[in-house]
Amino acid sequence: MTCTIKKNSISNENYVLIISSNAGLWSYNMGDTIKFVSTDPYRLVVTGRVKHFISAFGEHVIGEEVESVLMSSAKENNVHITEFTVAPYISQQGEKGYHEWFIEFENIPEDMNAFAKLVDKKLRQKNIYYDDLIKGNILQQLKISPIQKNGFISYMKSIGKLGGQNKVPRLSNDRKLAEELKPWVMEMESLSQ
Repeated sequence: MTCTIKKNSISNENYVLIISSNAGLWSYNMGDTIKFVSTDPYRLVVTGRVKHFISAFGEHVIGEEVESVLMSSAKENNVHITEFTVAPYISQQGEKGYHEWFIEFENIPEDMNAFAKLVDKKLRQKNIYYDDLIKGNILQQLKISPIQKNGFISYMKSIGKLGGQNKVPRLSNDRKLAEELKPWVMEMESLSQ
């Protein structure tokens, strides 16, 4: 399937970048998502990676949305983020699921609950599927698990992937990374001291 962008009509849609031959005999998915910022001349910006998304509950949250929401919330609260990742939490005991955000802060927000509510509100405004799941009482508000200073570096070192060519995935659809980060999660009581 090909997509035709009309001249002078910019939408806020993300597209997958696929390169193909002029005869259409082969194609290659680059793995990037893009948005057009201009159609005369054609200009685009890379917005993320195809594999960076969460849809454990049908919410279709992508990396661009998560980064935008977190950075604008941090700016409003004068908070600096060092690193983060997000994973779904699916309860086995009938409790509603949620997104768990593992965030290493340079400086901790004064009120972590208010910060989490702001991030959740902004994500609901940005992603209608996520908003529908919250309104429909299928998901509960996201939860933030703060990571110790240099926790992500320590984690990457522990798995032998410390270095500039290796990055912590921003989003995942399972709990593998979330469980591996548990030793570096700060207790909420220590935040108020």
